[in-house]
Amino acid sequence: MRISPARPCLTGPVLLASLLVLSGCGDSLTRNFGLTRDVPDEYTVTTRAPLSMPPDYNLRPPRPGAIRPQEQSERQKAEEALVPQLALGAPKGDVSPGQAALVAQAGPAAPSDIRRKVDQDANMAGADQGFIDKVLYWRKTNPQHVQVDAQKESQRLRQNAALGEAPDVGDTPIIQQKKTGWFTNLFSWL
Repeated sequence: MRISPARPCLTGPVLLASLLVLSGCGDSLTRNFGLTRDVPDEYTVTTRAPLSMPPDYNLRPPRPGAIRPQEQSERQKAEEALVPQLALGAPKGDVSPGQAALVAQAGPAAPSDIRRKVDQDANMAGADQGFIDKVLYWRKTNPQHVQVDAQKESQRLRQNAALGEAPDVGDTPIIQQKKTGWFTNLFSWL
C-alpha cells in the first residue's frame, strides 16, 4: 500500500471564496436565478393604441414622418388623464334603474383618505424586525386572533341602521380571550 504525500485540501477555501464572490453580486444574483418575482408597477402602465384591421388587405405605403392613425394628440391624452370617463368611454345618457339600485344599495362612500389608511396599515404590518429585536425576542409569540361577537355585532349594525348611521360607527364587539399567566404557560407543553 502506497501512501501519497499530504496535499493541502483546497476545496474548502475555494468554496468559501466562491461564496464570498457570489454574495457580492447581491440582488442581481437572486434575480438572475429567478428567486425574486418582478411584478409590474400598476401605476406606471402606459397606454398604447390598439391595432386594427385595415379596411382592405392592400397595404398602403407608409408615409415618412406621418403620425399613426390610432395615436391621439397630446390634448386628447391630457383630457383623458384629467377626466377618466373620457378614456373609459363612459356611457352616454341617463343612468339605468338597475344601476341606480346598485348605487343606492352600495352604502355610504368610502372615506377620502382610505388609500393613506390602507398604506399605513400595510407598512405597519410589513415592518421588518431588526437584528436586536430578533435576538432579544427570539421566542415567537402566539398572537391571539380577534373573534367578533356575532350577536352583539348584528345588534350594533341593526341599531346603526335604525338610527340612520353608517355601519362603521361604534366599536366592534369582540370576544375577549382569557389571559394566561406564566405559570400556566410553563406547563403548556405537557
